[in-house]
Amino acid sequence: MKSRLHAHVGTIRQLEILLSVHDKGSIKEAAKALFLTQPTVSIQMKKLAEAMGAPLYNYTNRQILFTDIGLELVKTAVEVLDSFTRLDMAIGNIKGFKSGTLRLAVVTTSKYFIPHLLGPFLEKYPDIDIQLNIGNRQQTIERLKQGIDDFYVFSHPPSDIETQSIEFLTNPLVAIAHEDHPIAKKQNLTLKDLSKEPFIMREKGSGTRYAIEEFLKHHNTKLNVKMTIESNEAIKHLVMSKLGISILSAHTLMYGGQSGLVRLPIKELPINAHWFFVWSKSKRQTLLAAEFLDHIETNGRSLLQKEMISNDILSR
Repeated sequence: MKSRLHAHVGTIRQLEILLSVHDKGSIKEAAKALFLTQPTVSIQMKKLAEAMGAPLYNYTNRQILFTDIGLELVKTAVEVLDSFTRLDMAIGNIKGFKSGTLRLAVVTTSKYFIPHLLGPFLEKYPDIDIQLNIGNRQQTIERLKQGIDDFYVFSHPPSDIETQSIEFLTNPLVAIAHEDHPIAKKQNLTLKDLSKEPFIMREKGSGTRYAIEEFLKHHNTKLNVKMTIESNEAIKHLVMSKLGISILSAHTLMYGGQSGLVRLPIKELPINAHWFFVWSKSKRQTLLAAEFLDHIETNGRSLLQKEMISNDILSR
């Protein structure tokens, strides 16, 4: 007997609203992203829950937590909307041009270079849409598990999920301080010198923190962590305010500005990490996604490598 569940899962628009609520984590932010009122989003989510006969999410400490049924519906919504994307692209290709939507989920530090990668691609295919989600490592892993996006950018891809990936770019992690900080005046610095200073660390779940912790384990060293911050920009401003030193990706300095900051010549640094483009083995790749993958392996990679060389991040 054929399932009649499709008669209850709601309209396409409701599925779009569902995904926005899931991705944004709140009714307010979903409404803002969709240019709808909060009551409209709430009503549509209520109708969808009634159609499913079960709650799609609950509120815990003012946060939306999706139920198992809600998460299954999110997966289905991704598949349904993705089928329309493929249809749009197929029609576009028949007409002789590329169209459709490219979905990317990237960890926060990679947000500095991703726009430089997308720019030339959008110039080549001006009729496509880009959906870019920026989160920490754990948030991006959750999206990967649910197969929401075409590609994911990590410095340390998860090893417990069936994926394919390409190593895309070097990601050197460097020590930084304010140019007037006493340590900035010293030469021949070592990790031991770094461990004596107040240190500002990224939050748990971030790729930068993961890389630093693995590096410290290898060198059997501990840092004098005084603050834990969820933002690269906030860390840079704290360092500029002479409240401590930190280790960040060189990309945060290259693209995000470094007024008043200097890179410390620590003997054991940089931490030589890499950026990876990752995609799910179980998700069928669209024509647009395949085109973008070719772009990042050729023009995109060479473009960013040249920029890194010109900024003395890579050797010539």
